[in-house]
Amino acid sequence: MSVLVYTEHREGVFSKTAFEAVSYGKALAEQLNTNLTALSIGNVEESELKKLGQYGADKVLTTSHEKLSDFVNQAYAAVIYEAAKQEDAEYIVLSNSFSGKGLAPRVATKLKAALADGVTELGKIEGGTFSVKKSVFSNKAFATDVLTSPIKVISVVPNSISIKESLTDVDVESFSPELPENAFSVLVKEVIRDTGKVSLPEASIIVSAGRGLKGPENWQMIEDLAEVLGAATACSKPVSDAGWRPHAEHVGQTGIAVSPDLYIAIGISGAIQHLAGVSSSKVIVVINKDPEAPFFKVADYGIVGDAFEIVPKLTEALKAFKS
Repeated sequence: MSVLVYTEHREGVFSKTAFEAVSYGKALAEQLNTNLTALSIGNVEESELKKLGQYGADKVLTTSHEKLSDFVNQAYAAVIYEAAKQEDAEYIVLSNSFSGKGLAPRVATKLKAALADGVTELGKIEGGTFSVKKSVFSNKAFATDVLTSPIKVISVVPNSISIKESLTDVDVESFSPELPENAFSVLVKEVIRDTGKVSLPEASIIVSAGRGLKGPENWQMIEDLAEVLGAATACSKPVSDAGWRPHAEHVGQTGIAVSPDLYIAIGISGAIQHLAGVSSSKVIVVINKDPEAPFFKVADYGIVGDAFEIVPKLTEALKAFKS
């Protein structure tokens, strides 16, 4: 019996969500008094794999089949399934990221396991059951799931679990599972990445704006504020629909769900569809000239005023503070 954690990476470098998942898995392993195995799929240098030991992994399984160099849902799910069988894993942990949302139900089905997706806290193990809090209804509420099957699959919401160092002497082992041919029925021909920007799902700070900016020509002040904060930029659905910003920046119920430490909403009214995608943020700051904007009802801090006056002053104040 053990805990298995699938660790995501981008071009051979582990993401923050990977370390969060390993930290979560380590906490589970300590409750169970068992070992933690991390699984890495694709080409990753051993020095990078060793980093997983800093967060509690006792062993790292690595597989670098040429067909696995890019994410393929069916194939990656098959690898995780084979690793779980080899390690006799009772708990399988993934990040509830874009890829994790596709992998978790596939892995659970293959293992005939119970699934808790969108988990936001560690949870409690009692006997053979696992009780855990998760977000539901597009982050509008929380529920407590009780998993009773022998095997459990858990996907953890990014930024909901603190990264905790737990230095371990980690062993790196090559893993070469036999995969069915139908696992590669879909192949990735090309990947085009948006480079030079903070990834929205992993961002700890997000600066987001809406129609209150009046047009795409005014977005530079959002970029400037984000740069000072080391933040990702985002937008509301009407903004992406109008073509002011790319759809990859759209957050909300029909866009990307985020859970940063700080979410700054500028010129966004706060329709329920937008709130559904950002309500898991730890702190929400709203800047809007309409004091009746719905966003103020959920904001931790609010500034009523003209964004074109406030944002540049805020950016300059932050620059002065940092210098």
